[in-house]
Amino acid sequence: MSDIILAAPPIDTDAEIDRLARRYKAAGGLGVQLLNALGTGADTLLDQLPANARDQLNETTHAALSHALTAASASRRVVPDQAEWLNRAVSTGLGAAGGFGGLPTALAELPVTTTLLLRVIEGVAVEHDFDPTSESVRFDCVQVFGAAGPLQHDDGSDVAFLSARMALSGAATQALITRVAPRLAVVLGQKLAAQTVPVLGAMAGAATNYAYTKYYTDVAHVHFGLRRLAIATDVPHDRMVARLKAEVLALR
Repeated sequence: MSDIILAAPPIDTDAEIDRLARRYKAAGGLGVQLLNALGTGADTLLDQLPANARDQLNETTHAALSHALTAASASRRVVPDQAEWLNRAVSTGLGAAGGFGGLPTALAELPVTTTLLLRVIEGVAVEHDFDPTSESVRFDCVQVFGAAGPLQHDDGSDVAFLSARMALSGAATQALITRVAPRLAVVLGQKLAAQTVPVLGAMAGAATNYAYTKYYTDVAHVHFGLRRLAIATDVPHDRMVARLKAEVLALR
């Protein structure tokens, strides 16, 4: 008797787009509530930082992002990907430790958390069957950071991070880092300010890191889930982006 080869079940593109849109819309929701509960108004946090710290944020963020990309990839050789709850727990602990000593420890913790977040994003890429050593995937991991963070959560209306990529190379990834760094510096500056709040610094650091880890995990799932869906259905990626954007806006 000949072997029977079962065809793969058809993909319900509409259902997948709806699922991704709902995950994107929900990203960071709990974290924002935690930040509000701590009284860390997102619109005014950055003004609380010393002037010299604000002036150095762009340069510091650019360096942290560049180094974190290398460190996150290198760590894969010795530390396996972890469950999402464990990533959030580790990040929360880092944030608490960073906030405990005020601005100096928060600044020291920042590149460590950035590396952890990139590693989390890489792990999501692997879940969707992408190779994190590929330059195109490394580019995408940085691009996910282009979605800023939960302190600038826009209720799901901004999906610019899903836009088409430029020519993929190491130089292109560094160019993207240069573009992303200023926007990321704003939200990381808000994170630093939250960690300098007297008495509540450790709690604020833990809450912001929890929010960041959940947010970027969700955004990475949307980003790589949409790329995988485009490949599986042989539909151009830009058309998938347009469909996702329409669905996100419809959910508002």
